[in-house]
Amino acid sequence: MNPQEDFAHINKNLWNKKTSFHIDSDFYDNPSFIEGRSSLNSIELELLGDVKGKSILHLQCHFGQDTISLARMGAEAVGVDLSDAAIDEARKLASQTEANATFICCNIYDLPQHLDQQFDIVFTSYGTIGWLPDLDKWASIIDQFLKPGGKFVFVEFHPIIWMFDQDINSIVYNYFKDAPIIENNENTYADNEAEVNLEEITWNHSIAEVFTALVSKEMTIASLQEIDYSPYDCFKGLEEFEKGKFRFKKYGNKIPMVYTFQATKP
Repeated sequence: MNPQEDFAHINKNLWNKKTSFHIDSDFYDNPSFIEGRSSLNSIELELLGDVKGKSILHLQCHFGQDTISLARMGAEAVGVDLSDAAIDEARKLASQTEANATFICCNIYDLPQHLDQQFDIVFTSYGTIGWLPDLDKWASIIDQFLKPGGKFVFVEFHPIIWMFDQDINSIVYNYFKDAPIIENNENTYADNEAEVNLEEITWNHSIAEVFTALVSKEMTIASLQEIDYSPYDCFKGLEEFEKGKFRFKKYGNKIPMVYTFQATKP
């Protein structure tokens, strides 16, 4: 197996199966979403600002809740994801909610073969870049689809988290990009009882690697934040210390949970 070549096929199979569990999970709570609940958190909303009338490209959108939430705020939103099962569900959800959102199924590295448009905002969030082997190619996609003067908004789990084993007991992985991490995914963050049992291929990426990829495209970094909580209860050993804010019981506020970049294209 060549992880650089096979990751898309292997991870697509994984996310197709995960989607079948996610769509009906309490974690995503589709019934309340259909009724009007926004899936976006205060972290990304502050960075996005007023999106009414803006065109937004949402990379690695899963089954589209955030994309549709952006459309409900008045944006013209396009979501992209590797999983055809997720995109099928996203299109159904957009129809149910009558949202001004469209969806494309492809590996984001292949997006130029599917889309010829530039956007006011490119957005991606939470658990995205770890599925990608090459951040230089990732940054090139962002640059290609962002209008001059446009804004890139990035929210991601902090790379320190990905250094731990799945039980968050000990550090087993490199902070910096190293060999691909090939593991069996037994269940899923949205449903611990789900029997997924499929292989996954991921990579760890340091904050410096993200920064370097973006500035190599001559993007201007407007802000970088590190945040000491997660808005999601999606790792083992978390506790809710404030409504909608989670930290590891073992570490409290001693380690960062999320980081963000906001960048602009000249």
